[in-house]
Amino acid sequence: MLAIQAVRAGGPDVPEAVDLPRPTPAAGQVLVRHEAIGLNFIDTYQRSGLYPMRYPAVLGQEAAGVVEALGDGVAGFKVGDRVAYSGQGGAYAEFQVVPAARLLHLPDGVSFEVAAASMLKGMTTEFLVRRCHPLKAGETLLLHAAAGGVGTLLTQWAKAIGATVIGTVGSAEKAELARRLGCDHVILYREEDVPARVKEITGGLGVPVAYDSVGKDTFEMTMGSLARRGLFVSFGNASGAVPAFEPLRLSRAGSLFFTRPTMGDYTATRAELEESAGALFEMIASGKLKIEIGQRFKLADARQAHEALEGRATIGATVLTP
Repeated sequence: MLAIQAVRAGGPDVPEAVDLPRPTPAAGQVLVRHEAIGLNFIDTYQRSGLYPMRYPAVLGQEAAGVVEALGDGVAGFKVGDRVAYSGQGGAYAEFQVVPAARLLHLPDGVSFEVAAASMLKGMTTEFLVRRCHPLKAGETLLLHAAAGGVGTLLTQWAKAIGATVIGTVGSAEKAELARRLGCDHVILYREEDVPARVKEITGGLGVPVAYDSVGKDTFEMTMGSLARRGLFVSFGNASGAVPAFEPLRLSRAGSLFFTRPTMGDYTATRAELEESAGALFEMIASGKLKIEIGQRFKLADARQAHEALEGRATIGATVLTP
């Protein structure tokens, strides 16, 4: 089978197309034939070595496809079922074996591409707005990368709850998308003083919660935009890791809270996984959550996909097709 493998940590030139044996499902595993594969920043973190992994390694964390074979003892799935998964390494391939305990049935109304584009980003959005900080109607939030993969989903979900969204973007084109999806206020962070604009919008108070997936480049902007006792949700490093800081800084800035959550800790049990995916699929089915697939690449062109993602040249979600 075709697979995209990193033999060492490095830049976008590292991923290589290789021919690997098709895997065989062991007990408790399911062999999935991929129809669409998701592209996420975590893929670039693992490839670069920011998130250490053992090389050589097939990249990728989520995909959707069809059950091809079952290992011993698997119940609840059959050959031909439409399925999807996230958080399982090795997705950049034509086939993948997945633990049945982490595999999800795909509703008929959700396409393979939509699932591949939304599983990891969508369940991340779910836990960010429903459990990490339960958003309330009338609350105002700051969201960096509002036109990105998670940003486009979080904007829509927050608006469905009734929150006010202040989104930052890097270009006029991305600003247009953010506004179309519901951003109440859009800030071009390369041209405007983000904390000053946030304070202006909020009457000098700042926001009670800020969602930051950019990292190093937006850290100071986020710190300066929070209200007293506000929550800094740092859930990505698109521009690099946030700088080290003393906890005392949180008290001096207004007794702030800081968290660095991961989806794995919010979908640790089967019940949590099913609840999160169920909430996501319900939002998609209701039409409240529209999945914006901004670009598509062939699996063999994963290198170009990584270059586009890291160059912030993508809009919405990106999918790879075998």
